[in-house]
Amino acid sequence: MSEPPNHREKRLNRWAWLVSIVVFVTVLMMRRIKFDSTVDFSFLPFVYSLLNTVTFFLLLAGFYAIRFRKNIHWHRRFMTIAIGTSALFLLGYIWYHFTSEATSYCGQGYFRLIYFVLLITHIILAALILPFILFTYIRALTGQFDRHKAMAKWVFPIWLYVSISGPIVYLMLRPCYN
Repeated sequence: MSEPPNHREKRLNRWAWLVSIVVFVTVLMMRRIKFDSTVDFSFLPFVYSLLNTVTFFLLLAGFYAIRFRKNIHWHRRFMTIAIGTSALFLLGYIWYHFTSEATSYCGQGYFRLIYFVLLITHIILAALILPFILFTYIRALTGQFDRHKAMAKWVFPIWLYVSISGPIVYLMLRPCYN
């Protein structure tokens, strides 16, 4: 027996809020708590930046599939995989920052200003967008396609920006790693 759509949506929304709160608190804690490790995790910034870049292209592919091809099947696949690559990004990002010291930006001049504008907007938007990405996905999952589409119109460009600004920040920070 299947549960009614509004009950399913409410249950999934509670999970989305719980996940979002846990992620937010975890990200706040990772700057204050460090785990000792004998493993060198200096490879992780490259890996999670690559995952963010893959997410960016999956988002574009998902948009193309639905907007220009009207292909719901491929749109759903691309967006589901994008959520998966974002989750893997987040795990790598959190793990790296729990086990490694923060790297300070070493650039000068206009690049420094560009770096901090990108970094600050990336951090703020990344912190705010997670629950809305999940809610947008839940709307599609529960068959509320009009609500899904209405949310996706503003969630998509923010997620797209966050998924590409992270790798750009990484590339700008790369010369500053030890």
